[in-house]
Amino acid sequence: MRAAFAILALLYAGLALAIDSEPPFADPALQARYEQLTHEFRCLVCQDETVADSNAELAADFRRQIHGMVEAGRSEAEIRQYMVSRYGNFVLYKPPVRGSTALLWAGPFILLLLALTVVARVVRRRASAEEGSS
Repeated sequence: MRAAFAILALLYAGLALAIDSEPPFADPALQARYEQLTHEFRCLVCQDETVADSNAELAADFRRQIHGMVEAGRSEAEIRQYMVSRYGNFVLYKPPVRGSTALLWAGPFILLLLALTVVARVVRRRASAEEGSS
């Protein structure tokens, strides 16, 4: 049983290492920037995973592009602008608050308010119906 657990642990460790094939930066600050940026972009294939977490080929390509741009000294804003201009706002895990994305940000709160209004009306109607019958 222990041997099977050890084999599974090694397999998962190998998979985790295989996700990021880019060599680490010698400078820890550049490595931190690279890792932060890969967590800010969405994998367009997986859609629920960041580029850092996805093992899709497109995510690997994104990581190579980001690695190259960080290595070339481009700023985070420049890298974000490049990715958005090429793939649209959908590539951002947290899209910016704009008029076009306002419904995305406010939608859950609007739905919650509507649901609470419906529940309050149903409760009031039942309460008034019970008072009328007794």
